[in-house]
Amino acid sequence: MRSARRCRAPSRSIQRWPAPWTPGCCSPVCLPRCVGRWAMAEHRSVAIERAVAALDDLVPLPDEDELRRRVVEAVAAAAPLLDESGRASAVEAVVARLRGLGPLDALLDAPEVTDVLVNGDGSVWTERSGVMTREAIELTADERAAIIERIVHPLGLRADRAHPIVDARLADGSRANAVLPPVSVDGPCLSIRRFGAAVLPLEAFCPSPVADLLHRAVRARCNIVVSGGTGSGKTTLLNALAAHIPAGERLVTIEDAAELRLGRAHVVRLEARPANAEGVGAVAIRDLVRAALRMRPDRILVGEARGPEALDMLQAMNTGHEGSMTTLHANTPRDAVARMETMIMMAGFELPIKAMRQQIASAVDLIIQANRLQGGKRRITHITEVVGM
Repeated sequence: MRSARRCRAPSRSIQRWPAPWTPGCCSPVCLPRCVGRWAMAEHRSVAIERAVAALDDLVPLPDEDELRRRVVEAVAAAAPLLDESGRASAVEAVVARLRGLGPLDALLDAPEVTDVLVNGDGSVWTERSGVMTREAIELTADERAAIIERIVHPLGLRADRAHPIVDARLADGSRANAVLPPVSVDGPCLSIRRFGAAVLPLEAFCPSPVADLLHRAVRARCNIVVSGGTGSGKTTLLNALAAHIPAGERLVTIEDAAELRLGRAHVVRLEARPANAEGVGAVAIRDLVRAALRMRPDRILVGEARGPEALDMLQAMNTGHEGSMTTLHANTPRDAVARMETMIMMAGFELPIKAMRQQIASAVDLIIQANRLQGGKRRITHITEVVGM
């Protein structure tokens, strides 16, 4: 007796409805079962889309019980023929869509994804293990606006024509930046930078002998500036360096968005805060550096120095907080020094160039240059000792 062929009904992904069923793909033995299964999957998919569309304007979202009650009603109205298990799974899918970031959730759950980029034309790109890839997802302008609203609303921020540029932090610590029209000409854009839960070792950036040198520099309380371009791994490298700080020392970390994962007990984490919708309540990095000096830190770690806070950081390095570290944007160690000079001038002090350079030379011991190489790998390319200017 001839055995029945295995069913080859098309599979279904999260982002797409089931592919049209093709007659003849199954044997007569499994044909009725296959058709019924495909039809129910199609019915469930339609129910999810209709329920999400019906509830997509729920901003802010109600509490969990009220949200589930509304979702159950919406799914029942959209798909009365679904069985109990199909309806339950549809309810869970709709709740996840409303609570999360829709089709972006699956991308953010992938451990190899470091960046999720949504362009104004609706295309979605990811960086996976250093390689940029276009995903098989496209989002309409309304979908992008809804996702951005879900990010900013719980944080008390606004994203509209009056506030077209918004920075935010997701619950898992990922950093999000949204740009809306009229600033973004083609439509709402969203960039999400993810940070891995595990701290990379120094050997991920350099050979073992170099990693041992940096370990000794951290233990010797050298003041370190990590320099590099966008996406060069500055924060990840700073995290790797901080892992070599002795456990008994008190650290204060200061960041625009909390990204450092130090995994130790004696840490005070401070995060800058932008102004609210009324334009008040801003707390700048410089304010936090000054506050940190009164918190009896052994070392201060500033996630990134961008402006006048660089002067306060250099003064901290010179006044008993040896072993402090920060990062900044520069393409070479020499450019990093010039960048520090510029940031000192932004503090409003008209210091002679010689005095500024003396301040930098007395405060900074090492400049570590991080670069992103072709193929996406991030490596240390220079270690420069600052001995005088």
